[in-house]
Amino acid sequence: MKKDDCIFCKLANGMIPTATVYEDDDFRAIMDAAPANKGHVIILPKEHADDVFSLPVETQAKLFPVAAKIAKAVKEELGCDGVNILQNNGTAAGQTVFHFHTHVIPRYNGDSVSVTWKQGEYADGEAAALAEKLAKRV
Repeated sequence: MKKDDCIFCKLANGMIPTATVYEDDDFRAIMDAAPANKGHVIILPKEHADDVFSLPVETQAKLFPVAAKIAKAVKEELGCDGVNILQNNGTAAGQTVFHFHTHVIPRYNGDSVSVTWKQGEYADGEAAALAEKLAKRV
């Protein structure tokens, strides 16, 4: 399914010109128009899904091998020190466009890109209790 009013559907399906890095039957990977660092790529499924919760399992399974190929190419071409592969789901997680997409961001020691959080902690036994509850839902 594609959504007529979704800009990422249009980008993924070639309706809007892009600087394309990779394309197959399921995905188009393009240079991000507002990159965290030069070389920032976004991977877009050609079929619309708002987020990971609505992305078909078959598409989920195909995604990471594509992300790994692109990350390897970015690292080799740019000589960056590392690469972030990340994906946001929901406004609280930083999602701003509601078409599932995955970022591949080249990283350099000392760059200004920030993908961090303040580390929290669990009370004694709290992590194990939560793990048990989560395991029942997986």
